[in-house]
Amino acid sequence: MIWATFDYEAKRIRRIYASARYPSKQKGNVFYDSEITPNLKFAEELPKELECLHAVVAFRPSHILLSRDILGGKPLYFDRSGISSFRSSLTNPEEVMPGEVVKLSYEGEILQRKKIAFEDVMKKEQRGLEEIEEDIEKELRSFNPENCCIAFSGGIDSAFLSSIYDLPLISITASDSEEEWIRDVAKKLSRDIEILRISEEEIVKVCDEVSRVIEDKSFLQLSIALPVHFAMKFAKELGFESIIFGQGADELFGGYKRYERLSGNELEKALFEDLKSIGPKNLVRDTKLSYFNEIELVLPYLRWGVVRSCLSIPPAMKVRKSEGVVVRKYFLRKMAEKYLPEEVVWREKKAIQYSTGVAKILKKFYFSRTGKAPGF
Repeated sequence: MIWATFDYEAKRIRRIYASARYPSKQKGNVFYDSEITPNLKFAEELPKELECLHAVVAFRPSHILLSRDILGGKPLYFDRSGISSFRSSLTNPEEVMPGEVVKLSYEGEILQRKKIAFEDVMKKEQRGLEEIEEDIEKELRSFNPENCCIAFSGGIDSAFLSSIYDLPLISITASDSEEEWIRDVAKKLSRDIEILRISEEEIVKVCDEVSRVIEDKSFLQLSIALPVHFAMKFAKELGFESIIFGQGADELFGGYKRYERLSGNELEKALFEDLKSIGPKNLVRDTKLSYFNEIELVLPYLRWGVVRSCLSIPPAMKVRKSEGVVVRKYFLRKMAEKYLPEEVVWREKKAIQYSTGVAKILKKFYFSRTGKAPGF
């Protein structure tokens, strides 16, 4: 979390109170949440030059610089009273948009807003499928997170990552059948796993708190946020400093159910637009939860090299249609065949809010509170 408040005197900022709470960092007058340390030599081009999810606040001699990555994965807001990773910390918050660089004067005025488009950074290239596969694996293996665990669901996304990284596995669920499947898959992979069973009472107890953290009251966002929150909290209690999730796999490899109805240009457009909007729709929620739980969120599928490679995969290799059968994440599953059992590779899995049983419990809670079923 990045946070700063301004103390004014005669319409000019006289004093700044700023801090960065883990997993955000501070280096001199630069506060940031980023895998890569920002190089202010490229200050006005940071969304293009800093090739990772990031939020940056830099106090320069003549201005305050704010930068956010092109996917909008790390939230950042500002107003005349300060800067924060949370809207609720400010009086009249304005959002630094994905790919935007904002310059503020020490009088609290906006000097410049410059936006770098996703398309300016990520470009589709004509490449062979074998080359793409090799590059994705190379990029995934290019970093080695320390004191980290994998949020494991038994689905293709987390199972493939568990074959790449020799890290402890953790999971949370409120479902007997889900727990049985997770343990079975972990056993097939010859891996130990720590599983936390969450009760209906525990889920209901934290609903309001989690809603405040993600700053969103919608049923869909809350139903996803709850299992993510419990997983992060569990990992933290076990002593881990960071946790790997498989976010991005659906957008990059074609995992959403609605893709089955699309093909050709329509499918390609849907995949592209979903990827571009992944920050506001999904990552901001999870990043705010990571700040709340003070644990680093690690997203291997959203490393810039992986994203670039996936843009070159033909849509028909992501959502494969043959003889009336539709297979989503086809390319990812073919990649995983080398490492995972067939029944894990080709099994369809429900979204996290359904597989964990959280959505069912939340529906019951929502109905008891409002007297009507939630909308989606």
